[in-house]
Amino acid sequence: MWVVVVAAGSGRRFGSPKHFALLGDRAMAQWAVDAARQAADGVVLVLPAPDPLDVADRRGAIENVDVMVTGGATRAASVRAGLAVVPDTAEVIVVHDGARPLASPALFGAVVDAVTAGADAAVPGLAVVDTLKRVVGDEVTATVERDGMVAVQTPQAFRADVLRRAHASLSEATDDAGLVELLGATVRVVPGEPRNIKVTTLADLELARALAES
Repeated sequence: MWVVVVAAGSGRRFGSPKHFALLGDRAMAQWAVDAARQAADGVVLVLPAPDPLDVADRRGAIENVDVMVTGGATRAASVRAGLAVVPDTAEVIVVHDGARPLASPALFGAVVDAVTAGADAAVPGLAVVDTLKRVVGDEVTATVERDGMVAVQTPQAFRADVLRRAHASLSEATDDAGLVELLGATVRVVPGEPRNIKVTTLADLELARALAES
């Protein structure tokens, strides 16, 4: 099993390349790689192109990676750049967001187990507890029934052939499971982890640091 850790975002909303922000003494991307490493035969790290104005080569500071590649203009393009270097012998491929530094090795194992048990894909999900509203502009148009709704996380595991076929369409989606769903493939949900937050803002980073310290 190989893991593609995607850390190629520009960090526009964060204000800088967030995957290099520190949690304790390690970059966020390093936390993601270290968790993946405990479950994987190989790890690919997808990073943004080097910034010529950035004197420090932070890309070289990430360890325990088999292959580093440069990502594309979109998330899907970055995943495809990672897939291109995963060996053809890999039967299961996991895609993980480098902005989720606190996913546990056990969560990687859970999604992989679901695929090896027969699913085409498996994703972690948490039940939605907030009331959901559909909004147009600043006006509420409907209340969305939350029964059966889950908030989906990464890591997401896939049969390698299914994931490659989904990306061969060159389609875009907010996650890889969305591309696989378009094929009519079976996507299973395993219990997610409340600690497995996605760091998007500086406030998220402070929360992640507090969770990491605890």
